[in-house]
Amino acid sequence: MTYSRALGRALALAARSLLSWFDVLVELIAFALLCVGLVFFLGPAVEWARGRSTTARALAGRWCGVEVGTPYQPEPPEPVRERDGWYRDGNTLYKRAFWIRWQHRLTWALEDPAAEREFAWQLVNPLVTLLLPVAVLFGGPPVLRGYGRWTRWWLGPRPPVERRRNWLQRHLESLGHQIGILVLSLVQFVFSAWQLVVIAAALPVAAPVVLWSRTITDTLRRETGTWTGVRITRPYLPPPGLPVPRPDGLYQVGKQLYEEPFWPVQHARRRWVLGDRATWRDLAGGGLIPLVSLALTLPTVALLGWGFVGLATLWIWRPFVSSPVRWLVLPEVSTHLGALAQTPLALAMIVAGLVPTTWLARQQARFVKLWLGPTESSRLARRVERLKQTRTDVTVAQAAELRRIERDLHDGIQSRLVAMGMKLGAVEALVDTDPAAAKRLAAELRAASSEALTELRVLIRGIHPPVLSERGLLDAVRALALDSPLKVQVTGSLPGRLEEPVEACAYFTVSELLGNAAKHGAKRAAIDVSFDGDQVTLVVTDEGPGGANPARGSGLRGIVRRLGAFDGRLTLTSPIGGPTRATVELPCQIHPGLRPEPGASPPGAPEADDPEPSSPKTSTSSETV
Repeated sequence: MTYSRALGRALALAARSLLSWFDVLVELIAFALLCVGLVFFLGPAVEWARGRSTTARALAGRWCGVEVGTPYQPEPPEPVRERDGWYRDGNTLYKRAFWIRWQHRLTWALEDPAAEREFAWQLVNPLVTLLLPVAVLFGGPPVLRGYGRWTRWWLGPRPPVERRRNWLQRHLESLGHQIGILVLSLVQFVFSAWQLVVIAAALPVAAPVVLWSRTITDTLRRETGTWTGVRITRPYLPPPGLPVPRPDGLYQVGKQLYEEPFWPVQHARRRWVLGDRATWRDLAGGGLIPLVSLALTLPTVALLGWGFVGLATLWIWRPFVSSPVRWLVLPEVSTHLGALAQTPLALAMIVAGLVPTTWLARQQARFVKLWLGPTESSRLARRVERLKQTRTDVTVAQAAELRRIERDLHDGIQSRLVAMGMKLGAVEALVDTDPAAAKRLAAELRAASSEALTELRVLIRGIHPPVLSERGLLDAVRALALDSPLKVQVTGSLPGRLEEPVEACAYFTVSELLGNAAKHGAKRAAIDVSFDGDQVTLVVTDEGPGGANPARGSGLRGIVRRLGAFDGRLTLTSPIGGPTRATVELPCQIHPGLRPEPGASPPGAPEADDPEPSSPKTSTSSETV
């Protein structure tokens, strides 16, 4: 490549890079519109800016000789229409796929790690490329190749490695969290004021406005917890049920009767929303949280601002104006020695502003939790509602399990026993007249009895595996790993035996998760079992295609219902492309009679004073030897 061609390409890249600032402006305007409720512009703005980044990657390979791959995560799959004609997203049904597709693409565009690097590149790259022609003029084509590596570092794919951040990175990130909480609280303040206006002037439409505005408050809760680790749960009371008609078919609200349930539903929703204390706490927090966040953020910003202004005054402005400069109330500075003497003070102000950022961010989060977190009454109401729901789920699950057992016994074991009885009758009739035929029938009976016994063992294992009763949860999970078509690695330990119902719940949960992983094409899986205080935790990780969602899978919904009976929780992380990580948390206690003593056998093994197992020939894999 000649010098003239390299210089021309550098000038073209410098001119084109200025368009990145236009992309940044468009994205900032779209974000501002998002903050005031116009949510349709941010996703398309981010995707539109990606087109310019794609061109930059192509030019880096064509002009600079450095190939740059595509860093983005796979696009979300298209929504699938269910049998009833509706589209499901979580617990919400949609008649058309537009909303689901838009929400998924917005999440895909904003949560991709490459999006953050791309936005930073749009800000920094024009400043670098403005100096690129001068650098190419002195350094030639190698400088252009260095710019290609610069582009690849910003816009190329990166391996998912855990980065260790230094002190400065951690505290700058905490400062960003402080400012982020402040900005979100200001957005919530705007929506809180709007809700008060609607409640005062248009009470009939207050309920839908408040419910829609709760999404803004939920965003503040979620992002605050993500940034600072202070988890804030939703405090709202459960929604009311559908109205029940009177014996005459009418619906009563106070002294008013209605023929249709529409108005009773609206009255119930309005009472539910406006009678919930969390609604008024959200409105009060909308006014108080920005003030507290500003009070906690302003000193940090002021110290950092003064420090950077001091450095800029001493080392940038003073040489430029060639005259004495004054910074704060300090003496005037006209020489490098004087600037060097005052530089430590500016640096000290910057450090003093950064040191408390992590603590201040957590204080902001705690104040947010104070106003936007659940109260004792809301916790109790949600607990009662959860208990009612789990009681219903347990009843339905038990009835379905009994029907399954009855069907397996009726269609399997019972039919085999009937056939064996008929053959026994034939043996009795042939034993005197045709001993050879009777002997053949007896051999068939022996084979049929063996098959019936095998089928009965499988049925018993599906109800409650013997290995679970005899060896405990950890060995039962190892047996599942041996029987699974996947290559499964089991790690962890337990300090003793858990309560039997909890063991059964955990066992069948792991069995269902392994079955789901195998059904969706995974080849490997890992299971980690641990116990901490009053909770057993099982983490099942597979290398499948990802994209699992409890709202779209009956198997995962069944696991959630099963865990709900024990107040357990399933946390699923399944990005598109994998891996899928399912964390199961079950509150429980170690069985007092089965806690291992010092010097006893390892966890999961039968203790010396335990009764003899019901089947001495049963190994840890529940196969006969």
